[in-house]
Amino acid sequence: MKAERPLLVIVGATAVGKTDLSLQLARQFDGEIVSADSRLFYRGMDIGTAKPSAAEQASVPHHLIDICDPDETLTLAEYQRLAYAAIERIQGNGRLPIVVGGTGQYVRAVVEGWGIPEVAPHPALREALAALGGDELARWLRHLDPAAAEKLDPRNVRRVIRALEVTLLRGRPISELQRKNPPPYRIAQIGLHRDRASLYQRIDERVGLMMVNGLLAEVEKLRDEGYGRQLPSMSGLGYRQLWAYLAGEMSLADAVERIKFETHRFARQQATWFRQDDPAINWFEPGEAGEKETASPEQVEEAAILFVRQWLAKS
Repeated sequence: MKAERPLLVIVGATAVGKTDLSLQLARQFDGEIVSADSRLFYRGMDIGTAKPSAAEQASVPHHLIDICDPDETLTLAEYQRLAYAAIERIQGNGRLPIVVGGTGQYVRAVVEGWGIPEVAPHPALREALAALGGDELARWLRHLDPAAAEKLDPRNVRRVIRALEVTLLRGRPISELQRKNPPPYRIAQIGLHRDRASLYQRIDERVGLMMVNGLLAEVEKLRDEGYGRQLPSMSGLGYRQLWAYLAGEMSLADAVERIKFETHRFARQQATWFRQDDPAINWFEPGEAGEKETASPEQVEEAAILFVRQWLAKS
């Protein structure tokens, strides 16, 4: 039987230190990085997304960064297809693919092999379904796809409509189309975790550095290039709040505080995707040198290198 090819995955909350660790591991193990951060897709959105610098991208090959303009949309199915293609190319060249990111949906779609129905939105059908009301929508879903109805919260009308839309347009239950097909890789997942106070401090410091480095000018440039505030890309952290400042809806100081607050909340949401009790994730907890019960970043790096070396040796 042909040995499964290795795939390394690094996950964790925003600002936890994934980029630095991924670069070190890529250099150590002849790897290439595949981004699983939905905010890094967009060209011209560099500062607010904490995109790896040009020097970092030059030192280690990166994939799925700067692949869309801000007014384009990349679906989850398209991302999954591009990620698998990048992984295959890297493995074909005898190198180690390293999927890195904090967008849990994108990571899980790759690692677990989600079945993702490629059904384009149908506005007229959605409008007709929405007119039925929540109770009737839930009844129809129970009739057409009991398995999906069991999993979905009937109060989440948007997701119920999407389930019915896919089922009606494809002629097959969405639950059947969404069955998982794990990819043919030998996967190891590394998770980085910091206590909440430490993580919030790092987030706040990074937001401050973004402002110093010209985040406001970046948003103004995007506006001047004709990218509208209503675009999904502009709803990202940092961009949404500074658009509000530019529109005169809040002061700059309030906008910056709002960026920090919303990023704290986002980090908490990420924890629902990357749980510390998930046996598939091998967790490391970096801290400042000298802190009790945590390791310095250098110690975590050494431990991660040892972990990956032992994992690769088993292949």
